[in-house]
Amino acid sequence: MDKNQKFKKIVLTLLMLVIGILFMSPFLWMISASMKPEADVFAYPIQWIPKHWNVIENYKTVWETKFSLYYWNSIKVSVLTTALSVLLSSMAAYAFSKIKFRGRNALFVLILAIYMIPSQAILVPQFLLFRWIGLFDSHFGLILLGSFSVLGTFMLRQFYLGIHDEYMESARIDGAGHIRIFWSICTPLVRPAIATYAILRFIWTWNDYQNPLIFLRTKDLFTLPLGIRSFADLNGEFYSLIMAASVSAIVPLLIIFIIGQKQVIEGISMGGVKG
Repeated sequence: MDKNQKFKKIVLTLLMLVIGILFMSPFLWMISASMKPEADVFAYPIQWIPKHWNVIENYKTVWETKFSLYYWNSIKVSVLTTALSVLLSSMAAYAFSKIKFRGRNALFVLILAIYMIPSQAILVPQFLLFRWIGLFDSHFGLILLGSFSVLGTFMLRQFYLGIHDEYMESARIDGAGHIRIFWSICTPLVRPAIATYAILRFIWTWNDYQNPLIFLRTKDLFTLPLGIRSFADLNGEFYSLIMAASVSAIVPLLIIFIIGQKQVIEGISMGGVKG
């Protein structure tokens, strides 16, 4: 590597570092503000490291409200939705990639066409349907609503297509059926892709504001996005408390991504390598 290439690499690294700091600065300010007394939140110049600490009081005030209930609701809905969505999407992806049946491609195209319809356009029919079958204003209805994903089916199907049919033929010779092949052979081979989709599904469900807003009415059933909105309505003038609630809401997403980042990288690598 000559000096010109080294110089370009150093400049690019410094540029990416500056961009990274700029992207991180709102998050760092939010953490800092959550640890300050209210009077110091908007002090100028910005005190990135608080001069006066109010961490325990801020977070204690947040968690002494219904925030803990909203937190549990979000964990329950997000975990169950993610698990059910991963299972259904994996099964559908396997069927569309490895099981030959009449009209398979046409049905898959129809499913992709459904994905092109904006979710806002079908809110009214979904609302009426869920009220009619008695799933309105319930966590089960919210979980069911988020468990069917065209994106998950399409994404995982591409990975199942990359599995050579020789594996399946060998399993069939040994007497394995589709359930055994799906569960014991194909799914372990695409585990990084499934983990990647599971993380994306969990994050989307955790942050979802629209569906809980439309399909939940009882406050005790609210998930975290609605809970933070309700908390902000009651404590709108106390930004230190709102920031503490927001930091608490982000923690599970950071933990999930840190634990699953290796799988995400492997999933992306699998998607970029053919053959």
